[in-house]
Amino acid sequence: MLTPEIQAILDGMNAAPGPPPHEVPVPDARAAHNEEAARLCGSGDPVAEVRDIRVGEVPVRTFRPEGDGPFPVLVYLHGGGWMMGTLDSYDSLLRALANASGAIVAGVDYRLAPEHRYPAALDDSLAAIRWLAENAGELGGDGSRLAVAGDSAGGNLAAVAARRLRETVRFQALIYPVIEPAFDTASYGDFAEGHGLSSASMQRFWRLYLDGADPGDPDAAPLRAGDLAGVAPAYVLTAEEDVLRDEGEAYAAALQEAGVPTELVRWPGTIHGFFRWLAVTPDAREAVAAVAARVRKALATE
Repeated sequence: MLTPEIQAILDGMNAAPGPPPHEVPVPDARAAHNEEAARLCGSGDPVAEVRDIRVGEVPVRTFRPEGDGPFPVLVYLHGGGWMMGTLDSYDSLLRALANASGAIVAGVDYRLAPEHRYPAALDDSLAAIRWLAENAGELGGDGSRLAVAGDSAGGNLAAVAARRLRETVRFQALIYPVIEPAFDTASYGDFAEGHGLSSASMQRFWRLYLDGADPGDPDAAPLRAGDLAGVAPAYVLTAEEDVLRDEGEAYAAALQEAGVPTELVRWPGTIHGFFRWLAVTPDAREAVAAVAARVRKALATE
């Protein structure tokens, strides 16, 4: 059963006029995603410093908490089906994570599909993480204490980054991540329609992102990777009524089978997207606090 706050949000989504989300033109979908952020995420908490930088051609926005550095670094890769999402639409979430974790949080404005197909988003994410690991000192950070996190499509990118950069990434937090383009799990059947993120929308996101690329490539579908041993310890959070729930939990199981210390939490009473709805549901604040606590512990000085 959904919490009252989440149920009210879902009722509003289901009552919205217009075509189903998977039929909305890309520019309109992006505008709606940004409007959702303004309405549900809030204006954000103050932090000590916000800085916009560029890593090559990739925009990155960093949020430094109060206190004395050098701070650990949390690289955050936003959701939006690789098609939507901006630094502005995730601003309030990144502020909350910086304050709660005590880390410099760096949001990466990676290139989006369909203009930029796979692996553009991944390439931008990897480039930003590598640069931050080497140059965090310029921002008051300690690049040797670096974690990656992301929600939804960003969780996909974070999972791949943790595997690809296992010598760099010390911890990974995956929030209802996109893991596998099979669309055949029980949660896909149970929550295909009427629960926010739909099966049809996910099929559209994958189609636009891959644009003919191999769906079995482990850099696109992390569950297909056969070399998970030795990647960073993980915290995997899934939402109870979400098409992506079962694949996220399957990935947590795969990490555990590979010997990776992994904590899996299924957040009760929630749907996909709740993690950033800080203005309207206490579940978002509680989940952010849970993720931040794990990051703080994982990146603490020894």
